[in-house]
Amino acid sequence: MHSYQTLEKRLDLEKPLPISENWTAAADFLHLLADYCLREKPENIVECSSGASTLVLSRCCQLNKKGRVYSLENGPEFVQQARSQLDAFGLSDFARVYHAPLKDYLLRERKFQWYDLTHFYPGEIDLLVIDGPPGLLQKHARYPALPLLGSYLARRCLVFLDDAARADERDIVSCWLEEHAEFETEYVDTERGCSVLIRR
Repeated sequence: MHSYQTLEKRLDLEKPLPISENWTAAADFLHLLADYCLREKPENIVECSSGASTLVLSRCCQLNKKGRVYSLENGPEFVQQARSQLDAFGLSDFARVYHAPLKDYLLRERKFQWYDLTHFYPGEIDLLVIDGPPGLLQKHARYPALPLLGSYLARRCLVFLDDAARADERDIVSCWLEEHAEFETEYVDTERGCSVLIRR
């Protein structure tokens, strides 16, 4: 059974994960991330949005004795919250939360609001987790992730897209595969759906 409690036990966390009904990633998605991180031990992890996933990924890095998480977060209150939670769990050495306000980008002749990367230099990304910005922001809100971060992806990088059961996210994955022929996708039937992009 994939629950938050089994994940807390598995990662030997000293306190419960902070769960918000509307915002926290589903437990089965977090289990997927933990499975991958503990098995493959990625060193450079970038996530779009922050929250319980930041704590899970950071704890995996701590257990692996390698790796670091870099989170892009647009809301200053969420940046502060994520940093406070990392402190409370003793995981601040394994993660950095960037305040990246949304700015306008022109992609596919459309204007998108996405995280400002002006001061963000991620290096070669081994794992990219996309769980933001919120889908209600605009249609295909998470599309810019691959066009804007694609050049940083390591040869064996995996991309995890949460909420992939939604029509918007299915459209986004189709666009990505059309534009990046080197990727194929695997759909994982989690509570909210997860698409995993893998280089051929």
